Amino acid sequence: MSATVSAEAQAPTEAMLPPEFADLEPWTTVWILPTLEDRLQKRLATPMDELQAFRDEVYERAEEAMNYLDKFDAEDLPETARNLMQLLFSLSCVSVATDVFAHQRDPASGATWIFEVSEPGD
Repeated sequence: MSATVSAEAQAPTEAMLPPEFADLEPWTTVWILPTLEDRLQKRLATPMDELQAFRDEVYERAEEAMNYLDKFDAEDLPETARNLMQLLFSLSCVSVATDVFAHQRDPASGATWIFEVSEPGD
């Protein structure tokens, strides 16, 4: 993991990811987030050098991670696989900042904010 990553990003004491992805454990305490809103807020609050370090390291393993996740039914993922999937969701959110905007937020968005909205279930 890059030296520019904050002290907040440290490997947890108990494995959160499948053993094949142990090298990504330091990112789990920061980037395993349950909702899009959580991921967007974290992206907005994180310096670009840290976003880039996360993107670079996780992107390198993304295809392998997707192939690993393809072995499971999406409705019945083991917890470590679900965590890996959420890490990939965070990668998707972060890569927009690193690869498209070169900034935490869309420079054309002005003072707007994005909030996740959903309809109540039946």
